[in-house]
Amino acid sequence: MKVAVVGLGYIGLPTALLLASAGNEVVGIDIDRKKVDKLNSGELPFQENGLDELFKNAISKFKATHDYSSIKDVNAIIVAVPTPMKDRKMDGRYVFNAMENIGAYMKKGQLVILESTVTPGTTEGVVKKILEKRSSLIAGKDFYLAYCPERAIPGDTINEMVNNDRVIGGIDEKSAEMAKDLYSTFVKGKIYLTSTTVAEMVKVVENTYRDVNIALANELAKIAEDIGVNVYEVIQLANKHPRVNVHQPGIGVGGHCLPIDPWFLVEIYPKAKLIPTAREINEGMVERIVDVIKKHRIKKVTIFGAAYKPNVDDIRESPSLELKRLLEENNVFVSIYDPIVYPNYSLDDALKDSQSIVISTAHNVFKEIKWEEIINKLNDPKLIIDGRNFFEKPPQGARYYGIGRGDVN
Repeated sequence: MKVAVVGLGYIGLPTALLLASAGNEVVGIDIDRKKVDKLNSGELPFQENGLDELFKNAISKFKATHDYSSIKDVNAIIVAVPTPMKDRKMDGRYVFNAMENIGAYMKKGQLVILESTVTPGTTEGVVKKILEKRSSLIAGKDFYLAYCPERAIPGDTINEMVNNDRVIGGIDEKSAEMAKDLYSTFVKGKIYLTSTTVAEMVKVVENTYRDVNIALANELAKIAEDIGVNVYEVIQLANKHPRVNVHQPGIGVGGHCLPIDPWFLVEIYPKAKLIPTAREINEGMVERIVDVIKKHRIKKVTIFGAAYKPNVDDIRESPSLELKRLLEENNVFVSIYDPIVYPNYSLDDALKDSQSIVISTAHNVFKEIKWEEIINKLNDPKLIIDGRNFFEKPPQGARYYGIGRGDVN
C-alpha cells in the first residue's frame, strides 16, 4: 500500500518508518524543510530507542518531502501533527491546516486517518467538513475517514507502537475496517473498532486518568511532609492492595499529553471539577519548589534535567523549564545541566557559583555522579532539592528537601 504520513515528529516519523519497514511505500510530509533535508540525507532529527535501526530497515521504502501534492499518489493519509493548547483549549491550527492541504489533492477512494490528540468531536465536527469542502468529495462515499490515537511513550515509542493495543474510530464501518487493515501491517496488539468520537475521548481519558492519579500522589506527598513520613513508602505499601495503583509524586507533570489533554475534556464540559483541580495541584508543585528556594534565600540554582522524563531528550512542557522561568522572575539565576538534551554544556559550568541543586529529571546518568564532590562545589547554604525521589538517603554535606519525604526533610 502507498501511504503518506503528515507530520514527522515524535509520533509521525516512527509511524512512517514502521509502515515502510512493513513493506508499505511511504512518503513523509513535513513543513520543516530542514527536517526533510536531514531525513533524505540519512540523518534523524531526534533521538529515540531503536529509531536508528528502524530507519535503516525502512529507508528503501521511505522518502520525505514538504510537498503535499504527493498525496495524489497514495491510498491512505495519516495525520500526526501537534495539537498544542491555547487558553486551556485545543489549538487545532496545525491539524486544520494539514486537512486543508490534504483536501486540495485528495482523490476518490482514499483513506484519511487522524492521529493527533483532539477535543472529542473534532474528526466529524470539523475535519470531515474541511476535507469535504476543500475536495468536493463526500466522506463515507467518495473517501473514508478514521481516528486512531497513538499509545506510545518517549524512550519506548517503537516497542509500544508495535505491541500496544490500538483503538480505531471510523465515521462508518468501512472507514474503521480500512484503517484496521493498514495498522495491522505492523501492530501486533489487539485493534478495537468504534466511532471517531469514542476513540477521541478514549485518548484524552487515558491521559486524564494518569494526571488525576498523579495529583492524588502529590496531595499525599504534602500530607506526608506535614506528618513526618515517607510518602513513597506509604504508596508502595498501599499499592500492595490488589485494587490500588497510586502513581508517584514529583516536581510536576510534563510531556505533550498529560499537562494538555485533560483540558480538552474541560473544553467540552466546563462544569468539570475534579479534572481542573488535579491540573491545579500538579501545576502547583513547581511553585512549591520555588517557595523552598526563596525560603533559603538562594541566589543561584542548578537544575539537573531539562527533559520532562528520564533518559530522553524531549523537553515539551517540561517542569524544569517552568521552574527556570519562575525562579528567574524571582531574581534567582538558573543554569540547567542535562547531558542528554545539552551535551555540550559541562557540569562544572552549570555548577559555577551555585548554592542549590534541584533534581528535576532522574536521568540514569546522574546516578554515576560522585555527589560528595558535587556538594563540595556548592556555595552555602548547600541545598539539595529532590523532586523525583532520586536519593533513597539524603547525601551528606548538604541541606535536603525531598518532595514527600517528611521522614528526612
